[in-house]
Amino acid sequence: MQGATKEPARPEDQLVYAGFWIRVWAFVIDSVLIMAIIWPLLTMIYGSDYAFSGQLVQGTWDVLLSWVFPAIAVVVFWIYRSATPGKLAVGARILDARTGQWPSPRQLVIRYLAYYVSAIPLMLGFLWVAFDARKQGWHDKLAGTVVVRDKHRTEPVRFSKPDGAG
Repeated sequence: MQGATKEPARPEDQLVYAGFWIRVWAFVIDSVLIMAIIWPLLTMIYGSDYAFSGQLVQGTWDVLLSWVFPAIAVVVFWIYRSATPGKLAVGARILDARTGQWPSPRQLVIRYLAYYVSAIPLMLGFLWVAFDARKQGWHDKLAGTVVVRDKHRTEPVRFSKPDGAG
């Protein structure tokens, strides 16, 4: 009897949907990076009282650096890397939900704009990731995207004692 040959694993077989908490970590990483860049610039422009002014918007530079620059940066990262630095750090990336390929720039712009749809009703569109079978937020559903990560990155780290340790 001949032994059965195992079919090589396809790349899509090595992926799992990225869940809620891993995506929260990616968001935290991205937020810290953006703040580390923008906060010093806004403080240089508006002075040390910038954070305590009580105004929602300080001026044109505030709008550009707080809203426009991050939006452009996120979409550019999505287009060229299929992920933001935070997603890259946790091993996640965005794919087209139908084909499993990189999404189109149009999909990615829709995904970014759909963040507002996900955020407006008490962040329910983001929380949806925790309950959806494909771990899609409303922004993913509207753009036709999924967030995935490699299967091996989902396994817990196992620590063992060094040889001879008792």
